Amino acid sequence: MDDRVREIIMSPTDAVGDALRRMDASGSRMVIVAGADDLLLGVATDGDTRRWIIAGRPLDAPLRDAMNDHPHVLDDGFGRETAEQLMTEGHFECLPIVDRARRVVDAIWWHDLIEGGPGIRRSALGLPVVVMAGGRGTRLAPYTNVLPKALIPIGETPISQLIMDRFAEWGCAEFLLVLNHKANLVRAYFADLEVPYRVDCVVEPQPLGTAGGLSLLDGRVAETFFLTNCDVLIDTDYESLLRAHRESAAEITLVASMKHFTVPYGVCEVGDGGLLTGIVEKPSFDHLVSTGLYVVEPQVLREIPRDTPYDMTDLVGHCLASGRRVGVYPVSDGAWIDMGGLDPLRNALDRLGATPRE
Repeated sequence: MDDRVREIIMSPTDAVGDALRRMDASGSRMVIVAGADDLLLGVATDGDTRRWIIAGRPLDAPLRDAMNDHPHVLDDGFGRETAEQLMTEGHFECLPIVDRARRVVDAIWWHDLIEGGPGIRRSALGLPVVVMAGGRGTRLAPYTNVLPKALIPIGETPISQLIMDRFAEWGCAEFLLVLNHKANLVRAYFADLEVPYRVDCVVEPQPLGTAGGLSLLDGRVAETFFLTNCDVLIDTDYESLLRAHRESAAEITLVASMKHFTVPYGVCEVGDGGLLTGIVEKPSFDHLVSTGLYVVEPQVLREIPRDTPYDMTDLVGHCLASGRRVGVYPVSDGAWIDMGGLDPLRNALDRLGATPRE
């Protein structure tokens, strides 16, 4: 068994949150749960952990509670045709390989089986994508003093084009850019760009916040659409995201990343009379954080006031207050690439292999 397989084998007593972090670190969307002598007990995929989080269950719970204890496997000595058929029919990215005693002896990944094949067999979703690119990008100053945020390069490709290229891999071919700051530069760039998709631009008459510009699209978008900020890249199964949105009958689905925070101090617990009851050393917390990617139904556009600054938090709050359904689709921390600030941009450059080499 090689190190790559050993890296994704976990104990049933390990925490669900640790499994999420292991998936991020290994680049795999699955961990194998094994007991003594590598006896297979189950697997936990990113989908299993997503359902666990949506159900409101704790991330410090043992992995055995969240795993699938009847996973698909390949028997040692399998034929290539058998593996291809099973992985294609089940859309599996990775499968454990077991011996006759059900001990894990190896694992196989789709991209290894099909040379050059993608990690996910992508469906042609064909939905429009709205990219909010009108902000001043103050967190990226001084770069945005010269360029609009949408054109900040990641390697040789602007942020916004990188995002659209990712959606294009899922069969999305219609893009609407909502612009304000340095709008003419963005329009000029995409007017001369040869890409296999269509890019249209809508310019706000004034800065309208993170959602106000969507009011300009009422009547222009008549179907379910993806909505994204121009500084986030999400590595997930967009077909699964769309399916979860439709199954929940939500009008908006937020993609949220599970973030792990550690307070770097001893936290004081205070009781009655201001007396100390205890100190918790460097406590840690897990929170779902909105990433800036959404799936939205077109009727929501009619809820946005015209010519008025309005943020996504306002829109989501309005929908919740009026009894509308708002869904949450969790992804791991590693699935979210934030490019909206100088430090996150440097991290993104490194993760995407775009950091200049000497």
